[in-house]
Amino acid sequence: MMCSTFIMIMRTIRYHWHIRLLVVLLAFGSTSISLGAEPSEYILSNGMKVLFVEAPKAPVATVQVWYKVGSRNEVMGRAGLSHMLEHMMFKGTARYPKGSFSRIVRKNGGIDNAFTGQDFTAYFENVAADRVGLALELEADRMQGLILDHSEFQTERDVVKEERRLRSEDDPQGALVEALFAHAFLSHPYHWPVIGWFADLDAMSLEDLQRHYDTFYSPNNATLVVVGDIKAETLLPTIKRLFEPIPRGPSPKQTLPPEPAQRGERRFLLKREAQVPFVMMGFRVPNYSNEDSYALEILESILSHGKSSRLYQSLVYDQKNSLAVGAEYSVLQTDPGLFYFYSLVNPSAKVEGVEEAIEREIVRLQNEPPSEQELQRAKNQVEATRIFEQDSNFRHAMLMGQAESVGAGWRRIDQFVERIRAVTTKDIQRVAKQYLTQDNRTVGILIPSPSPPPDSIPTAAHEGKS
Repeated sequence: MMCSTFIMIMRTIRYHWHIRLLVVLLAFGSTSISLGAEPSEYILSNGMKVLFVEAPKAPVATVQVWYKVGSRNEVMGRAGLSHMLEHMMFKGTARYPKGSFSRIVRKNGGIDNAFTGQDFTAYFENVAADRVGLALELEADRMQGLILDHSEFQTERDVVKEERRLRSEDDPQGALVEALFAHAFLSHPYHWPVIGWFADLDAMSLEDLQRHYDTFYSPNNATLVVVGDIKAETLLPTIKRLFEPIPRGPSPKQTLPPEPAQRGERRFLLKREAQVPFVMMGFRVPNYSNEDSYALEILESILSHGKSSRLYQSLVYDQKNSLAVGAEYSVLQTDPGLFYFYSLVNPSAKVEGVEEAIEREIVRLQNEPPSEQELQRAKNQVEATRIFEQDSNFRHAMLMGQAESVGAGWRRIDQFVERIRAVTTKDIQRVAKQYLTQDNRTVGILIPSPSPPPDSIPTAAHEGKS
C-alpha cells in the first residue's frame, strides 16, 4: 500500500517515502501546475465537496477521495493512527470482502492506492473513463461500510511495524528526519511521524481505529475529486446516488493551538550505523496563509533547484564537501511548518565545515539580495514546472485535493503564478532575515557509528513481541 507522503529528503523526507515524487510535485512552488479547464464545484446535501475537471485528451480519469485527517489529528500515545486506518481501509466491507477492492479495480484495467500525510489521508483509482462509476461505487461503499476485524488488525499492525523498521529504524537518514521534526515541534502534532512510534503502534486498539473512522471518515470531512475524460453534468447524478445516502458525520475540531515561538537554537546528534554523515538544519516558517510563503518558495528555488542553484554550486561543485545538498519548503500545509536544508556529507569533509558552508549561503542572502537575473530564473523554473505538469490528470487532482484538505482551497491555485511574479529581490532578503535566524534554528547531525559485532546482534528480529 502506498502510504504517507508530503517533504522527505531524497527517498526519506516526510510523509510516506515511496510517494516522494508526488510530494515534491505537489508543493506549490515546486509544482504549481496549470489546471487547464476550470474546475466545477458541487456541495452535496450531506456536506461532501465534489470537484470535477473535464480533460478529454485521453479516455482515462482519476478518482480521488481526500479526508481531512492525518497525523496532526492524532493524540499523544496514538501516533500513527491515521496511517494504520489507511491500511485497514483495504480490509473489506460486507459488500466487498477482504481483497476484492483492489482485485476489482485491477480486473477493470485500473490501479488503486492510498497515502497518509500530516494533514490528510487520500485514496485514488486511475481507471478508464468508462469505469469511473465503478471506482465511485467502491469508494462510497467503504466510506461508511468498513469492517474492522481484530485478527486483520493484528496482522496489519505487524506489517506497519515492519514498514517502520525499513523506512526509519534501518534508514539512518529517515531517523534523522523524524528526530528533526520531533525537536522542532515540541507541542504541535507535527512532532510525531506519520507512521507512528513502535510504542504507540503496540498500544493501539481496534476501538481506537473505530473511533478514528467514525470521527473523520464522513462525507462532510471529505473532498471527492474527479479529473479526466468525464462530463460533470453526466457524472453528478451518479455521485449523488452513491454518496448522498451516507449520513453527515460529526464536525471534527481542526484548529490546534500554535506551536510556541522558538527562543533559541536547538541542536542534537544522532549516532546510527551509516556510511556517511548527514546534516539537517530546519527553520520554522509560515504556510500558505501568509504572503511571505511566496517569497519563501522562490528562496527555496534560488538555493536548491537544479545543479545551477547556490547550494549545489557552492557545496558540491566548488567546495566538494557534499555528495548531495538542497533545501525543502512545503507551502500546502494546514499549519506552519519547516524550511530546511540538508547535506549528505562527503566522507573526506568535516561536518562542521558543511554546516558553516550552509550558514554562509544563508548569511549571503541576508546581507545581499539576489540579482534580478537570478530571481527571474527562479520564477521561470516555477512557471515552467507548472506548464510541464499540466497534462497529468492525476496531479491536477492531487493538487486540488491537497489544497482543499489543508484549508487553502482549490481557487488559491490560480493565484499562485501571479503572486510569484510579484516577489521582489527585497522580499527574498527580508524573509531570509526574518525566518532563517539562529534562534529559530534546529540542527540535527547524523554521526555514523560502527556496525555492532555479529555476536551482539539479538536473535529476536521484531520489537514489541514477547
